[in-house]
Amino acid sequence: MSQTSDSRPNILLINIDDLGWKDLGYMGSSYYETPNIDGLAEDGMVFSRAYASAANCAPSRAALFTGQYAPRTGVYTVNSSARGPSERRKLKPTPNTRHIDQQAVTVSEVLQQNGYRTAHIGKWHISDNPENHGFDVNIGGNSAGNPRANGMGGYFSLYNNPDLADGDEGEYLTDRLTAETLEFIKSTEGEPFFINFSPYTVHTPIQPKPELQKKYQQKEGSHGQENPGYAAMVETMDKNVGRIIEQLKAAGQYHNTLIVFTSDNGGVYRITKQWPLRAGKGSYYEGGIRVPMVVVWPGRVSPSTTTDQMVSNIDFYPTLLEVAGINKPENKVLDGMSLVPLLKENEEFDRALYWHFPIYLQGGNEETQGPYFQTRPGSVIQQGDWKLHEYFENGRIALYNLATDVEERKDLKELYPQKAEELKAKLKQWRQKTNAPVPDTRNPDFESSKN
Repeated sequence: MSQTSDSRPNILLINIDDLGWKDLGYMGSSYYETPNIDGLAEDGMVFSRAYASAANCAPSRAALFTGQYAPRTGVYTVNSSARGPSERRKLKPTPNTRHIDQQAVTVSEVLQQNGYRTAHIGKWHISDNPENHGFDVNIGGNSAGNPRANGMGGYFSLYNNPDLADGDEGEYLTDRLTAETLEFIKSTEGEPFFINFSPYTVHTPIQPKPELQKKYQQKEGSHGQENPGYAAMVETMDKNVGRIIEQLKAAGQYHNTLIVFTSDNGGVYRITKQWPLRAGKGSYYEGGIRVPMVVVWPGRVSPSTTTDQMVSNIDFYPTLLEVAGINKPENKVLDGMSLVPLLKENEEFDRALYWHFPIYLQGGNEETQGPYFQTRPGSVIQQGDWKLHEYFENGRIALYNLATDVEERKDLKELYPQKAEELKAKLKQWRQKTNAPVPDTRNPDFESSKN
């Protein structure tokens, strides 16, 4: 077995795309089969209240790598912020910024500058090239948000990905990206590494391996989880996570590697349900922002532990720097907090989390705010068990207590007006602190008769 000459921990960030909070065996799913990730849960700490910093891909990833909330990056969605039928949008949405600023100091850049070998493998989505943001190696990452975007070919080779050579016809993308990850690990002997393993899976299109899809066509679904193609993609993802873990153990590196497993946002509602959480990706109800999360760090994090502390991927930047023994860059504003005291000592803390979405996102369903939008312009604050939504079109607020109503069905603002006002004031203060834009210009195309 090899031993690294630099004793600093390796860091493996596994950021799955659109994987829902309940889409894993250890989280209670009886339909999806994830024995390898369930094994990680046994080896480390499970976070029951982990959150993405946004309800869709690009802003969540931008916040993770910059360590800053969306109002500081300007990344709120994918492409245009004017989504959905114009005649139903009462306000002109805030313009969206597609990519993080070239001058933004990312966590990968800081790790790279301090002796870590860095590799991005899979989906990037927040600039044209991750090598411009602190990665020595880029395999498959560019501005594309899914494996068929920008003219690419999908999950089966030929991929037509400008940053990934095609494999043999029929080769599967998740398998290939994992093989590339294994080769990178082999090349790093003697050096600490940071890998951002972000396979495009399980994002649409649903393109599973046919033999696995047949398996799940024969299996009975439950609790809104019954899509055999998606289930097959989840199993393939899990098997490839297992391959990486096996490689780390075989190389003698598992004991000195911090592993963070999570998702960039909630599951897609039309494909997989997160009940009892309401709605899914694109919504700021719990189903859109609460995500699975496991942290494994042998010898530092006790195995088979669970925490209900509220954390966010906004916390990854300061956490990874502390793990690596690196100081925060001078004058760098970080909105999150290091989770190392929680990981090592299970230290409790009180904090608030915030979300800001001054735009529209189409594709509503029976669990969102109507059939036309997954969400409308607004902000959210969550502190302890209390969660408050504020909407900019009409100033409406809604107050929920997640301890008794995780489904977010019972608006308590009339019963607890002081709590509602307290959280609304904190939310306003946060918007002022972060210079969060609040749209207030009426859209001339808006037709009140249709709303």
